[in-house]
Amino acid sequence: MYAYIIRRLLLIIPTLFGIMVINFAVVQVLPGGPVDQAIAKLTGDDVDVTARVGGDAGSEVTAGKRTESVGKQAGAPSRYRGAQGLPPDLIKSIERQYGLDKPPLERFVLMMNSYIRFDFGDSYFQDRSVAQLVTDKLPVSISLGLWTTILVYLISIPLGIKKAVRDGSRFDVWTSGVVIFGNAVPSFLFAILLIVLFAGPSYFDWFPLRGLTSPNFDNLSTWGKIVDYFWHMVLPLASMIIGGFAGLTMLTKNSFLEEINKQYVITARSKGLKESRVLYGHIFRNAMLIIIAGFPAAFIGILFTGVMLTEIIFSLDGLGLLGFEAALKRDYPVMFGTLYFFTLLGLVMGIIGDLMYHVVDPRIDFEARDH
Repeated sequence: MYAYIIRRLLLIIPTLFGIMVINFAVVQVLPGGPVDQAIAKLTGDDVDVTARVGGDAGSEVTAGKRTESVGKQAGAPSRYRGAQGLPPDLIKSIERQYGLDKPPLERFVLMMNSYIRFDFGDSYFQDRSVAQLVTDKLPVSISLGLWTTILVYLISIPLGIKKAVRDGSRFDVWTSGVVIFGNAVPSFLFAILLIVLFAGPSYFDWFPLRGLTSPNFDNLSTWGKIVDYFWHMVLPLASMIIGGFAGLTMLTKNSFLEEINKQYVITARSKGLKESRVLYGHIFRNAMLIIIAGFPAAFIGILFTGVMLTEIIFSLDGLGLLGFEAALKRDYPVMFGTLYFFTLLGLVMGIIGDLMYHVVDPRIDFEARDH
């Protein structure tokens, strides 16, 4: 087992490196980087309205025309959109400000050298370090991911067990319809539906539309803070649970169905043991191995896939919203820093998930599987 762990740890290095290389290469060809945005602000191209010059209505010109006019005066070619006419020294100064004055290969090597030491640099636009931003936003995302994972397990396991015990019954049929619906409807669409129904003036204004706490949160009592927190969590959690419980429910049902028909269950029943004792004393332990061991992977999956859209829709100040805004603004330190950190976290949690299988059932030997 130790050799397997060492191999998996060593495999993290090329996997992480490959992911960073691909994303870094893609970003190099995407338009609208920080230099382009800085140039747009200088030339006025970021404002899509006419600008009045000198207070005379007849002297209105668009930002694009101003840029074109300046470009004709200087005529300096540039690889940046809208930079024609700006002094080359100014362009180089902007590149130097964002650390983009070096060749891509050199920038990538310097970036990875810093990331190995977990030095992710500073955000371009928020005047804070990436580590500080992640630390501030992480509790919101962890809170959403953890509560969602716990609730999904609390719903899916009892439901899956009951579906297995009553396989083929009317209960199994109509709950399968609910499971199929939950699996088919994207969580973000369900989130929008919840907002329309329960957080707006159209139908029921029962829950807050955004944030995890109320403006007067600090003035509330301890019990009031707890109630306020969960009041804000109802809609985000509901939108994430609807898409997460379906797969785990069917996995639980299939695991129990597979164990119910095995010989040791027939033997236990023939000895006159009660059905509850057979179900929870024998079947449960074996059927739940894969489900319990998969908890770390399930948590990471929910944290990476479901949280981002939920945070954007409900305006929750977590890592998902941070990454979304960083991508829009081309805030490269935040983009690559969070990508590196969470890719590394995901790979490590994958190893922990494999170890959980061995801890729950020592008969599972990854060394034997590799040979």
